[in-house]
Amino acid sequence: MKWLRRKDENSSKPSIEQLQVEKLTQLGNKLGSLRQEQGLSLDEIVVMTRIPRRLLHAIETGDLNDLPEPIYIQGLIRQFADALGLKGAELASKFPLGSQQVSLQSSWQPKPVAQLRPLHLYLLYIFLIICSVNGLSQLLNKAALQANNQNQQKAESNSDVTTERLQANELQKTQFSSSTSEDKAVEIGVTLKSSSWLRVVADGKTEFEGVLPEGSHRNWKASEELTVKTNNAGGVLMSVNQQKPKQMGKTGKVEEIRIAAKFRS
Repeated sequence: MKWLRRKDENSSKPSIEQLQVEKLTQLGNKLGSLRQEQGLSLDEIVVMTRIPRRLLHAIETGDLNDLPEPIYIQGLIRQFADALGLKGAELASKFPLGSQQVSLQSSWQPKPVAQLRPLHLYLLYIFLIICSVNGLSQLLNKAALQANNQNQQKAESNSDVTTERLQANELQKTQFSSSTSEDKAVEIGVTLKSSSWLRVVADGKTEFEGVLPEGSHRNWKASEELTVKTNNAGGVLMSVNQQKPKQMGKTGKVEEIRIAAKFRS
C-alpha cells in the first residue's frame, strides 16, 4: 500500500515542461507589464538588448515552443530584465533548466576507469553548451550591430539631404527673414553621465535613435520643435540654447521632453 501511495504521489507531480511553461508565463507577464509601465515598445527593447523581436514576444506571452533550449532562455530573460533595470541574473535563475543533475554515491569506493566515462561525457556536454551560448550571443550581437550601422547610415544620409535643402533656402531669404528664423531656432546639447538609450526628433524627423556611452556629448538643432526621449533620465544632462545643463529626471526612469522653437527661459 505504501508503494502504491508513493507511486500515485509521483504521478501527480507536474513535469519539468509544465513547470517551465508556468514559470515562463509568470516571468513574461512581469517583464511585459514593467515594459509597458516604462513606456517602452518591443522595438525599443530590441535596440537595447539586441534580441530578436519574436523571442521577446515569446517570453512575454510564455510561448515555450518558439524559444530555444532552456539554458538559452535563461540568458534571454537576464538581458531582458537588465534592460528594464531589474537584477537579470537573479530573475533568470528562477526559470528551471530541468533535471540535469549528476547523482554521486555518498560512500567513496574506488571505481574502474570505464565507469567514469559517463561523467566525462557530461562535463563535455556542459562545455559544448557554454560554447554554444557564447556563439549564439556573438551572432546576435553581430546582427544587431549591422542593423544599427545601416540605420545610422540612413539617418546620416537623410541629415545631409536636409542640411543641403536648408542651406539652399537660406540663400534665397533676405537678411531680415534669416535673422528672424535664427531667433526662433532651438538647440539642445546632451551629456551622458551613464550609458543610456536616446531618441531625438527634430521638426518631426528622427535625427538619432540608439545607445550613447558614458561621457558622450551631442548637439541637435531644430527650427520648430525638438523632442528628446530616454530610458534613463538620471543619466542624461540636457541644456537648451546653451544654458546650464540640467538632469532630465530620475535614474532608470523613462522621460520624454518637447521643446518648441519659441522657448526661452
